[in-house]
Amino acid sequence: MKVQRLLVFVLLFSACSSASKNPGDVYEQRRRAESRLEQGNKHADRNNLEIAMAFLDEAFHLAIATDDPGLRIRAGLSRSNTLFLQGHRDEAITGWHEALEEAQLIGNRELASVSRIHIARGKLLVEGTSAAQSVFDEANRELAFIKSDQLYIAFAWTVIALAESELGRFADAETSIRRSLSIHEKNRNLELVAYNWFLIASFRSQSGNFNGSLQALNSAITFDRRVENSWGLANDWLAMGEVHLKAGNHEAARAAFLRSAAIFSAINMDEAAEEALARIE
Repeated sequence: MKVQRLLVFVLLFSACSSASKNPGDVYEQRRRAESRLEQGNKHADRNNLEIAMAFLDEAFHLAIATDDPGLRIRAGLSRSNTLFLQGHRDEAITGWHEALEEAQLIGNRELASVSRIHIARGKLLVEGTSAAQSVFDEANRELAFIKSDQLYIAFAWTVIALAESELGRFADAETSIRRSLSIHEKNRNLELVAYNWFLIASFRSQSGNFNGSLQALNSAITFDRRVENSWGLANDWLAMGEVHLKAGNHEAARAAFLRSAAIFSAINMDEAAEEALARIE
C-alpha cells in the first residue's frame, strides 16, 4: 500500500512538474461548499426543507472532505436546524452538540458560543416557558463571545427575543429583535428582515397591540414580496387573519385567511390552505 501510494505521488509530481507556476492554496471545494451552504440556508428560510437539506448535505460533505473545521461546524449547525424543522429532533440535537465539540477541539470560542446558542434555542422550542429564563441567560452570556460574524450576532438576539417573549416580556422582546433586524437590513437579508417583522407582529399581538401588530405584518409582507417568498407571504396573511380575529374584525380576518389559503394552494401546500380556510368564522 505504501509503495502504491508513493508511485501515485511520483506520477502526480511528474505530471505537475512541468507546470509554469504552482497555484498555491486551492479553495475550489470550499467555495462550492460555501455556495451550497448559502443556498441551503435560503431554502430553509423559505421552508423548502427537502431542497435545503440537499444543499446542506452537500455543503457538509464537502466540509468533511476538505477537513475544514470552521466550515464543518457552520454547515453542521445549519444542517441540524433543517433536521429539527423536519421533525428529526434527536438527530438535530446530536448535530448541534457535535458542532460544539468540534469548536472546542479547535479552540474556536466564537463558534463554540454559536453552537451553545443553537442548543439553547432547541431547548426553548421543545420545553417552552420552563426553559425560557435559562435560555435567555445562556444566549446573553454567549453573545459576548461572538465578534466577527454579524449574522450569528443577529441569530443570538433572535433567540434572546424569543426567550423574552416566552417570559411575557414583550417590549423587551421587540427591543432585542430590532437589534437582529438592523443587522439583517444592513446585510440585505430580506427574508430574515421579513421574519423579524413577523416576530415583532407576534410580540405586539400577544401584548394586545393589534394595530401595531398589523403594521408590522404589513412590513413583513412588503419584504416577503420583494424576495418572492411565497411561504412567508402565506404565513403573513394567516397571522394577519388571526390578529384581525382577536381585534373583532371578522370581515378583514376572512379576507386575510382567503388570501393565505390562495397562496398556500398556489405553492401546492393544500393541507395548509385547508387549515387557513378552516379559520374563517
